[in-house]
Amino acid sequence: MAVIATKDTRLVVQGITGREGTFHALRNRAYGTNVVAGVTPGKAGESVEGIPVFDSVADAVDKQGANTSLVIVPPRFAAEAILEAADAGVELVVCITEGIPVRDMAEVHAYLAGRATTLVGPNCPGVISPGKANVGIIPGEICRPGRVGLVSRSGTLVYQIVHEMTERGIGQSTARPHRSAASDRSWCATSRTVLTALILPSPTRHAQGIRRCRRRP
Repeated sequence: MAVIATKDTRLVVQGITGREGTFHALRNRAYGTNVVAGVTPGKAGESVEGIPVFDSVADAVDKQGANTSLVIVPPRFAAEAILEAADAGVELVVCITEGIPVRDMAEVHAYLAGRATTLVGPNCPGVISPGKANVGIIPGEICRPGRVGLVSRSGTLVYQIVHEMTERGIGQSTARPHRSAASDRSWCATSRTVLTALILPSPTRHAQGIRRCRRRP
C-alpha cells in the first residue's frame, strides 16, 4: 500500500488561522510532521506559533517548498481551496471539511482528472503514517509504526481499527480513508506494507483491483 504521508512531507495548512486550523496544525507539528506554512487570504506576514502565514498556496509552495496541503476551511470555500492547491502544484491534498455541496465536488473531481494532484477527502480524518507524518485529525497516540496498511470507508472506523491493531501489537505503515482519488493499485503491497486491511461497505466492488495486488516478503 502506497505511503503517501512521509518524512518528506512539507505541509501547508489552508485555514490555519481559524480555531480548528490552528489546533490541528499544531497537533500535526507536535507529532513530527514538517508543517512549513499556513494560508489565510489577507493575513500574509502573520504567524501561528512560528508557522508563517501566506495569502496563497502558490506563495507557500514558492517560498516554503510545500508539497502537501491540509484543507480545513468552511464548506463554501473548500472546493476553491482544493483547486488552488492543485493549481499551485501541490502533490497531495487532504480535505477534512464536511458538508461541501455535491456540485462543487463534482467540479473538483472533473478538474483533477488526469492531473498529478492526489485528493484525499473531503469529509475524512486524513492520512497518518505512524512515526513519519500525520496529515489530518487522526490521533497519533493510538497508532504504532509497522507494515500493515489500513483503508476504511468509515472515518470513525479508522480510529477504532487502528486502536485495536495497536492494542494487539500490530503496527501500521499508513492509515487513510477510502474517500480519495487514489487508484486501487495504491492498496497493493510495497516494501513498507506487506498486508492491507480494507474496511469497506462492499468489498466485492473492489475485488478486481485487490486481485492485482501481490503480497511481498
